[in-house]
Amino acid sequence: MPNSTSQNIPKPDTSSRTNIGTSLLRLALLIATDIAAVWILSKLIFLGYLPLAGVIFIIAIFVNFILLRQKAYPIRWMAIGLILMGLFTIYPIFFTVWVSFTNYGEGHLITKEQAVVQIEKEKYLPETGKAYSWTAFKSSEDNYVLWLQDEEGNAYLAKPGEPLTQPQPGEAGLGELDSNGIPEKIEGYKRLNAIIAATDKNLTEIRFGEEGTTIQVRSPKEAAELLPKYVYDPDQDAMIEQETGNIFRNLRGTFTSSTGQVLRPGFVEMVQFANFKEFFVSPALRGPLVRIVAWNFAFAILSLLLNFAMGLVIAIMFNDENFPFKRLIRSLLIIPYTVPALLTILIWRGMLNPELGVVSRMLESLFGWAPPWFTDQWWAKVAILLINLWLSYPYFMLVCSGALQSIPEDYYSAAQVDGANAWQQFRRITLPLLLVAVGPLLIASFVFNFNNFNLIYIFNAGGPPIAGTPTPAGHTDILISYVYNLAFTASRGVDYGFAAAITIVIFFIVGTITILQFRYTNMWEEVSENV
Repeated sequence: MPNSTSQNIPKPDTSSRTNIGTSLLRLALLIATDIAAVWILSKLIFLGYLPLAGVIFIIAIFVNFILLRQKAYPIRWMAIGLILMGLFTIYPIFFTVWVSFTNYGEGHLITKEQAVVQIEKEKYLPETGKAYSWTAFKSSEDNYVLWLQDEEGNAYLAKPGEPLTQPQPGEAGLGELDSNGIPEKIEGYKRLNAIIAATDKNLTEIRFGEEGTTIQVRSPKEAAELLPKYVYDPDQDAMIEQETGNIFRNLRGTFTSSTGQVLRPGFVEMVQFANFKEFFVSPALRGPLVRIVAWNFAFAILSLLLNFAMGLVIAIMFNDENFPFKRLIRSLLIIPYTVPALLTILIWRGMLNPELGVVSRMLESLFGWAPPWFTDQWWAKVAILLINLWLSYPYFMLVCSGALQSIPEDYYSAAQVDGANAWQQFRRITLPLLLVAVGPLLIASFVFNFNNFNLIYIFNAGGPPIAGTPTPAGHTDILISYVYNLAFTASRGVDYGFAAAITIVIFFIVGTITILQFRYTNMWEEVSENV
């Protein structure tokens, strides 16, 4: 019989202890997250990466919200996934949009403040300035002094922030002078040999002497009374050249003089819609653009039709139960899909080579002629379509094989009873039901081929070139490869802002086509309901 006294002893409240422990753990996690966020934000803002700093700030607010609000408890289990999605999916999209409105690119990779600091580091020797030969001495606390000697043989001891002095041996800690008139030692300092002094990066940054007549090391042998060559004037938003008075005004992120001289580096600056305007308005770009856009649509549509048709024909053939060696042949047909596309394209490029390619040589031996795959625009397009067909038909064969298995045999039996022939069964039953199943995949395939950069670039880099165009463009270039040439390989240098602007244009083109195709997909579903 249980003891009544033991029954009355209250049990320790373990749930409250667990809650307190969980709360403390959550609070510690929150504090650690906030400290890390503040540290990262300070670094990003200092470096001028404001868009990324904004994203980190939003993520920090989000973490605080889900950890402090009880109603957000279910979201905590998805927090890491949502944070990663924000950083690696959503942020790149917004960053691309932001870049498209800037001049971000070669020569414009840093902030305006960083560019001004770098430009103001440039020095010049004024006519009244003096130059000296120098010898450096360094203390154990990393302090420096210079022993300067001018052309007249006068010697000076220079310290940062102090006027020059001319002490004699035995004064101010100076030791005896050597044969060159340089102190063998200075009390508290160690004399640096010429090699160590020339490679010491700190020396060139230190200003010796009092303010107004400071001296800086400008070469391994010479120090001089240097002055800043350029000074930034915030009122004019310009750099003023101190030696000549020339004004370099801010022109789209580059300080430029009235004569066209520019100061490097430039900096990132908003240019509004200039990149978009250049893409649509510039005659240099508009020339081959229509031809490239037309081929881009033709390539995507023809690739889709050919690949789907080939895959469907093979799938229908192997859907027959009496087809001999069906499994073996189907396995062999999948091989092109298992080889990396990069290798396949390179192999095809080698086989179609006019001098050494097996295909070209075989055609020449049989017919005395082989298509100029790389020099004629039409044969180059045919070659690209053939290679894409080789790469893609196994995918559609697999997809269509699976979709065909899902069509009930009752439909065909009923059609045969009604007297429908094979073509009528295919047109009225197989195709409508198949399109409903593979419709989204066809849309995805079209979008993929519309931006199939790898095939174009690896096979012939968009060639053969279009003659007479002011910008580099080829007959088989599609928009994405054309953008690559313009933004990264042309004489204008790397231009991320321009590339981002064209990327957004392509996004709207593909998005519009995708919406229209989805609309037709709904039509297929309506057709399938009437089968």
